[in-house]
Amino acid sequence: MPAGVSGLKDERPGRGVEAIVVSFDSARVLPACLAALHREGAAVTVVDNASTDGSAVLADKLGARVIRNALNEGYGRANNVGARAATHPFLLVCNPDAVLDEGALALLLAAAERYPDAAVLAPRIVEPDGRFFFQFRSLLSPYLANPPGVRRFPEGDCCVPFLSGAVLLIRRDIFLTLGGFDDNIFLFFEDDDLCRRVIDAGHSLVHVHAAIARHQRGGSSAPSLRGLFTARWHIAWSRAYVSRKYGLKSPALGMAVINGFKALGSALILNRRLAVRYGGSALGAFAWLRGRDALARQGLSHNGPGSA
Repeated sequence: MPAGVSGLKDERPGRGVEAIVVSFDSARVLPACLAALHREGAAVTVVDNASTDGSAVLADKLGARVIRNALNEGYGRANNVGARAATHPFLLVCNPDAVLDEGALALLLAAAERYPDAAVLAPRIVEPDGRFFFQFRSLLSPYLANPPGVRRFPEGDCCVPFLSGAVLLIRRDIFLTLGGFDDNIFLFFEDDDLCRRVIDAGHSLVHVHAAIARHQRGGSSAPSLRGLFTARWHIAWSRAYVSRKYGLKSPALGMAVINGFKALGSALILNRRLAVRYGGSALGAFAWLRGRDALARQGLSHNGPGSA
């Protein structure tokens, strides 16, 4: 169970959407994110992963329901906590560094009505420099890919093999039936995995072009070398984990060797940031090869708040 829950200040009956925002030292970006969600009429639940920067207190002051996890449970597991506590038929999974444009939620809901077979819908993601972020394929969805070297961005609504987890409108009943995000993953590839399971279950993923969300990408927490190492460790571990889960060739040995040499080379030229980056990737892959568990690394158990 979550360590603490504080008041339901932002319930707006009739909208049918509960936004789940996972925070981890996200105080600097929460105000813009939550203001947009309130403006769009969503009920807002912030699941705080043991922040030390006052994120939970700030979210409460800004009118969100706050669920406080005693430990950093990771992204997918914390979203599962919020989803299980939600009461609305739609979930809006939203990164704290993402801000919806005015009317975006209404456009997503209208699209959900138009496309009843869609279990998950996502807006057009726009980066700070104005670029349209769109991932053309995923490790777990090699089908429906553009030909090699060809990047064709959608110009309207379309079915896709993968949606970025930055902002997702999800039918809660389907999400819970599928088990939510994979509780074994602490960080990264949880959105790839969910999208694969949605499609395997016979549902659709829909990109909604008219709905826009502005995403800082990486702005959820303040940058640090420790955070960079942790992120790269989990990217490597999670990639190996989902590869095995879906019967793909394991990339772990190659990642461990290649990134190990890159880390050594970066250290020799005294590039500390690159050494940390490649070292994290090498050690995450090596940990997988040794059978080390990602949750154990974070001091978590498999029956914690994010587990069924």
